[in-house]
Amino acid sequence: MITVTFVRRSEDKRIVSFAVEGHAKYAKPGKDIVCAGVSAVSVGTVNAIETLAGVELPATMKNGWLSSDIPVLPDADSDAKMQLLLESMSVMLETIATSYGKHVVLHERLQ
Repeated sequence: MITVTFVRRSEDKRIVSFAVEGHAKYAKPGKDIVCAGVSAVSVGTVNAIETLAGVELPATMKNGWLSSDIPVLPDADSDAKMQLLLESMSVMLETIATSYGKHVVLHERLQ
């Protein structure tokens, strides 16, 4: 099962970190559409933040694991873009979890 955890700042619900870990085991490796979807959304979001917000996230990626602590940016515009992209990632992963709940679960924690 893939577990996705978002940690939010309790004052304003800003995403301060996320972690994606595990394998969906929906199908054989190379044919697993759930794993491919989660990977595309999560890695694509990290790449989009770099390209569109100009921010290189301190991300760690290993086999079946992607995590990042999200910095607070001094430039309010870049920070807002980054948070919007992270919220978009949350919505997309929730959509996948709704359809494939036996293989993907999302958690949110307040910090």
